[in-house]
Amino acid sequence: MSELLSTDILFFLAFAALLAGFVDAIAGGGGLITIPALLSTGIPPAAALATNKLQGSFGTAMATFTFWRAGQIELKRMAFTVACVFVGSAAGTVAVQVTGTGFLVTVIPLLLVAIALYFLLSPRVGDVEAHARMSLPAFSLTIGFAIGFYDGFFGPGTGSFFALGCVALLGMNMRRATANTKLLNFTSNVVSLGVFALGWQIVWKAGLIMALAQVIGAWAGSHAAIRFGAKLVRPLLVIVCLGMTIRLVAQPDHPLYVFIRDLFAA
Repeated sequence: MSELLSTDILFFLAFAALLAGFVDAIAGGGGLITIPALLSTGIPPAAALATNKLQGSFGTAMATFTFWRAGQIELKRMAFTVACVFVGSAAGTVAVQVTGTGFLVTVIPLLLVAIALYFLLSPRVGDVEAHARMSLPAFSLTIGFAIGFYDGFFGPGTGSFFALGCVALLGMNMRRATANTKLLNFTSNVVSLGVFALGWQIVWKAGLIMALAQVIGAWAGSHAAIRFGAKLVRPLLVIVCLGMTIRLVAQPDHPLYVFIRDLFAA
């Protein structure tokens, strides 16, 4: 597959990854940019998803490192949460091999709209720490494991779910929530990347070139999030959530698409 990718296509993919890395470091949802870009080059869907995990893992790694250097992540404190997310993602990756994702395909767009409304309207979302509603160990064993499982099982919106949990349940401000979301998202990405690598699905040439661009974009995006905080992260999270909703629902065979089409046709 790599030998079929021209220099122009590789530059196009690198630019898409650069932009995705910037957006993903701030609000998640970089796959909204990179997956369509990969598919538009003729790369098969399974290989596109695998290659996206490779380049995306580099982006989340850079964002995590940048936030850690800025003092926004306490690695020792988050170690148990990381372990729970890792186990959950592994379990989800195994589970998806034997079950379908039909129910989630219908429900996730509705949850993303609800998350967008929360970040848009909730007074708890800002640059000031709030009172935690759940202890970190309890969060790790329940929410951390569950979202990790979801990312291994299905994936879209994982960053938004982590951000919501960090803000609404742990009381983090938007900077810290974004930082810890990158750490947890990187953890779940590593599991999926390992599975894809074992299946020999990755287009390595495209993936590594995109990974380099992702690192640059993630570095810029994470610095922007640290500098501007909630006034940048909050609106971008809302836009990304709604963008993912539109992308998921706009498939001709999606149940909500079919419902809306039949409603207007009636």
